[in-house]
Amino acid sequence: MMKLLIVTVVEEYHKDIIQLFKDANIENFSESDIDGHKTAGSLLMTSNWFPSEKGAADSRLFFSFTEGDKIDAAFELIKEYNKSLITYNPIKAIVVPIEKYI
Repeated sequence: MMKLLIVTVVEEYHKDIIQLFKDANIENFSESDIDGHKTAGSLLMTSNWFPSEKGAADSRLFFSFTEGDKIDAAFELIKEYNKSLITYNPIKAIVVPIEKYI
């Protein structure tokens, strides 16, 4: 069954997520530059996903229409990757089921 995988990362992890996709056998995907914003302040601004000092964080959005087993593999790889992070800028991923496609 085809599903839509959507992943967001800070620019620093750009090459890493491409390698994770490759390791999960996700060969077809698209990406786009995005600016992430966070309106709420925090005590630990450097550990936030979107630090407010800059106004916006340079980030990347990836998406792929792919099969569930490849998505499962990607999720496992992303979970392991996020465990190794020193700062709190984890890779974020969601899956959306596809009702119809051509």
